[in-house]
Amino acid sequence: EDGRKIRRAFVADKGNILLSADYSQIELRLLAHVADIASLKEAFMGGADIHARTASEVFGIPMEGMDGAVRNRAKAINFGIIYGSSAFGLASQLGIATGEAKETIDSYFDRYRGVRSFIDETIEGAKGEGYVSTLLGRRRYLPDLGSRNRVLRQAAERMAVNTVIQGTAADLIKRAMVDIDVALKEGPPSARLILQVHDELVFEVIEPEISALKDVVGDRMVSALELDVPLVIDFGVGGNWREAH
Repeated sequence: EDGRKIRRAFVADKGNILLSADYSQIELRLLAHVADIASLKEAFMGGADIHARTASEVFGIPMEGMDGAVRNRAKAINFGIIYGSSAFGLASQLGIATGEAKETIDSYFDRYRGVRSFIDETIEGAKGEGYVSTLLGRRRYLPDLGSRNRVLRQAAERMAVNTVIQGTAADLIKRAMVDIDVALKEGPPSARLILQVHDELVFEVIEPEISALKDVVGDRMVSALELDVPLVIDFGVGGNWREAH
């Protein structure tokens, strides 16, 4: 709620409107690409609800008529895996027993074996090289991978995996911003980029030029990096950032 209140404070100038352009589920799309998960790639290629698809795969239930709570659990698992959540952390988030959370994580890795392989290979490679790289080649050095302190070592292992996914997402949106900056020199003339937050860009523009701005922004964002799955952009429009977001 505090976040929503803060977004309302970002208001377009008189006569202008805000356009939000947000990469849809970018971390999961990157995971499908780098871990080469056929079922995830198939889901994204077909435009399926990825969280419902994961719930169906992991819990063995049909997607049709799925309970919203089950889908939300799968959503927490999808993002928890990327962020390196432990069984304890996932249990706390979902309000379930640690044993149940561990079984759920095990079931996820059993179903999506490529994810487990990707995590293990990323960590082992980082230990050997001393660093990990994003898909675009940016390095992050992780000296604590060799630490005798288990807490520091495990934190560095999570950072290694996170860097490939979230670091690539950061590189991606920066490349898109550079491309958009060049494109906007040709118009629409009133448009300007005013804010970047994670995988979202916020623009200010006069209302008659919204459609033209969407075309420019959408084209540059989806073409910023070629993946095995499509990049999808969600747009929102409003007088303030909350309405647009």
